[in-house]
Amino acid sequence: MPVVTSFRRLSEEEKYERFMQRIEAGEKIEADDWMPEDYRMTLIKLIAMHAISEIMGALPEKEWVPKAPSLRRKLGIMAKVQDEMGHGQLLLRVAEDLMAPLGKTREEIMQDLFKGDLKFHNVFHMPAPTWADAGLIGWLVDGAAIITQTNMLDASYGPYARALKRICAEEVFHAQHGESIILALAEGTKEQKEMLQDALNRWWEALLMFFGPASSETTGASKQDITIKYRIRTKTNEQLRQDFFTKYVPRILALGLKLPDETMHFDEKQGKWIYKQPDWNKFKEIIRNNGPKSKERLRLRELSYYHNAWVREALSGQSAAV
Repeated sequence: MPVVTSFRRLSEEEKYERFMQRIEAGEKIEADDWMPEDYRMTLIKLIAMHAISEIMGALPEKEWVPKAPSLRRKLGIMAKVQDEMGHGQLLLRVAEDLMAPLGKTREEIMQDLFKGDLKFHNVFHMPAPTWADAGLIGWLVDGAAIITQTNMLDASYGPYARALKRICAEEVFHAQHGESIILALAEGTKEQKEMLQDALNRWWEALLMFFGPASSETTGASKQDITIKYRIRTKTNEQLRQDFFTKYVPRILALGLKLPDETMHFDEKQGKWIYKQPDWNKFKEIIRNNGPKSKERLRLRELSYYHNAWVREALSGQSAAV
């Protein structure tokens, strides 16, 4: 009791100083700990976007559940879709705990999504017209997600770090699932190899955009800085993109595929990959829900949310919002 009382008597500046000392010492911040407002709001935005991206990210692969080429593939992709939805639910619970002191609920997260105020990852606005697209999502999109998420496994916010441990473990299986599809196509017929190359060509720009812009001239720089300042993550967008290239470019080439960027190469002097920048204006349009499949997938999510309101009502014992 005396400890609590003495802490409450501290000024806001003193509380912030103690908070930063805990961050720098590698301590974990818990939901009921004091935290600065910008730390809380950064976490809410990040975790809510991550949660919604897991849910929206299941939709391109969900389209392939009835069309998968074999029962084994059907069961595999169905299990993956189920996992992604579970990740979304887990992360929404983490976000809810952060929002509770502000008097906000999960319902507001969903409404923000439907109103366009809450964004989801650019890759999940894209079409997946062939089975190769389904494989590429598992192999390269989930591979990019693993690189991003493992960078936050030691995040300063304890509930998020613990949730990520489970999510990353399952994402490894998802990447292996996608790699299995890709290997089968790469070793298949001429038509299958061409289908795979077409899918890579189609997804390359979206994969580059996955990690977000690198410079302060494009959106995201201030958010990027604050996540590093508070040790939510340790690497910048560009560092993560370079890690992705180092891991996957050799694997792509080993399959006999061509990189969609003829200028791409590793510069030994600079110690980094040189590549053609994607169209960041297109990125801005996509995350404003003006991507190829944005409206369709948002409408599907909204219809599902309202049509299944009775389930939330039954579980909560209260009238669900409609």
